[in-house]
Amino acid sequence: MASDQPWTIGKLLQWTTDYFRQHGSESPRLDAEVLLAHAQDCERIDLYTAFDQVASDATRACFRQLVRRRAAGEPVAYLVGHREFFSLSFAVTPDVLIPRPETELLVMTALDAIKAYSTGGRPVDVADVGTGSGAIAVSIARHAAGSQITATDISPAALEIAKQNVSKLGVEEQVTLIEGDLLAGLPDTQRFDFVTSNPPYVSQDELANLPAEIKDYEPHQALVAGPTGAELIRRLVPQAADRLRSGGAAMIEISPMIEVRVVEAFQSEDRFESPAVVKDLSGLGRVVTARRK
Repeated sequence: MASDQPWTIGKLLQWTTDYFRQHGSESPRLDAEVLLAHAQDCERIDLYTAFDQVASDATRACFRQLVRRRAAGEPVAYLVGHREFFSLSFAVTPDVLIPRPETELLVMTALDAIKAYSTGGRPVDVADVGTGSGAIAVSIARHAAGSQITATDISPAALEIAKQNVSKLGVEEQVTLIEGDLLAGLPDTQRFDFVTSNPPYVSQDELANLPAEIKDYEPHQALVAGPTGAELIRRLVPQAADRLRSGGAAMIEISPMIEVRVVEAFQSEDRFESPAVVKDLSGLGRVVTARRK
């Protein structure tokens, strides 16, 4: 970033956008803005009123390091320590997957189902399996008044991040965090109206073909399910059947590549009605949902 001219906010953004574009970023301008706002300790929108402002030496030094790490492939969300999901800001670290827009479809599917579900006046009970950062559990809690969510994860480190998000976003009275493998760590008598999950669903072969910023930085335990990608879901389906009340439903995010396997997993469990596939805006299967008989 050497130059005889002062490094204004606008100039930094222009130079860095071009630099990221050359390094293959899919969103070079957005990456530059998010990182510069973090270095400047301001909101992204504030950059637009400061284009002619000369960046301080401290801002430039911080920004320079962030740019180098981003160009090397490190995800922006890990660099700044947070990611927006469902209009909420979630803390993230390399211990958890970065929440993605695709998962918002699972939240919307769950909220629509909760709205249409009758509990006879009691709070709706939801289990969120493999909660990671807590993005799904917290989003449901914030948008479904009175809902009670039990969020599980096998990773103690992930649960620490989820705990931060539960506290920061003010849903401590609605969300309970439990360490455990899928639903196995819960009391035998505990029952739910809904089970949601964004489980690991990448196959071992697919991992090698993922972008470097995913396969080299995000936790493989939260990504890879096994040789086919459906191993964790096949384990979860009968556990969900055990835990769901009659009339309740399981809702699982999937990769379109394993849609058939997941549908078959639900069809092989006779305690579920025929599963339905919710498609994303591209027309690809993204969520499989099935109602408990």
